[in-house]
Amino acid sequence: MHFFDSNGVRIAYVDLAPTTDDIGEPILLIHGFASNHAVNWVNTMWVRTLNHAGRRVIALDNRGHGQSEKLYDPALYATSLMARDAVNLLDHLNIERADVMGYSMGARITAFMAIEHGARIRKAILGGLGDRLVNGAALPGNIAQAMEAASLDELTDPMQRMFRAFAQQTKSDLRALAACIRGSRQSLTAKGVGAITCPVLVAVGTNDEVSGNGPALARLLPKGRALDIPGRDHNLAVGDKVYKHGVLEFLQEA
Repeated sequence: MHFFDSNGVRIAYVDLAPTTDDIGEPILLIHGFASNHAVNWVNTMWVRTLNHAGRRVIALDNRGHGQSEKLYDPALYATSLMARDAVNLLDHLNIERADVMGYSMGARITAFMAIEHGARIRKAILGGLGDRLVNGAALPGNIAQAMEAASLDELTDPMQRMFRAFAQQTKSDLRALAACIRGSRQSLTAKGVGAITCPVLVAVGTNDEVSGNGPALARLLPKGRALDIPGRDHNLAVGDKVYKHGVLEFLQEA
C-alpha cells in the first residue's frame, strides 16, 4: 500500500503493473460507498483481469474509506473534492491521461471528474450508476442514520440494513461514512452530463434497485453506451463476468 498527500488529506492507493505486455493505457479504479479498493476491485478479480489484459491498474481508497484518512466534516466529502483526489493521484504518478472506472459512488466521482477534468480521461466506465446521477442525490440520506444506529438490529428499512451490514463487513469507520453520505449529495443536470465528451460505458445490473436506469443515463451522454448486467443487483453486479467482458471490449475499441 502506498500513500500520498491530496491537498492535506492522506490517501491510500495501490499501483500494480500488468502481468503481460504493458499496452500503455493505465486505468484508475474508484470504489463505491462503504467499500475500499480491495473489496471492490481486488476481491472481485477486477485487478487480476485488467492486469492480465496488459493494464497498469491504479486503485485508491477514497477519503473516509479503507486506509485513507478519516474525516468527520461533511463538507470535506463534496464529490468534486473526491474527484480532485483522483486527479491528484494521477498527478502524483505523473500520468497525464488514463481510463477511469468507478462503481456506485465511485461512478459519480468519475462523472464529476469527466466534467471538471475531462482532459485526464480517455474512456470512462460508470458501473452501478444509472440515471440517479441526474435524478437523485446519490444514496438516500437515511443511510447516514443507518451508520449512526446503535446496531443493525435497530434498522428495519431494507436499504439501510443492506448498507449498514456492508459497512460492518468492510470494517469501515461508521462516523466517517455518515459524514460522507451527508457531504457527497451533489447531482448533475442532464445538460451537465451532456458536456462529458469522452466515450462512456454505463454498466448496471438488471435487478439493481439502487442505481436507476442505465440506458436512460447512456442516452444523455454524447458518446454513451449502456451495458445491462443480466440478473444482478447492485452488490452482485460488480464482479460479474458480463460486466468484465463488456468493459474489456469497450476499452479495446479504437
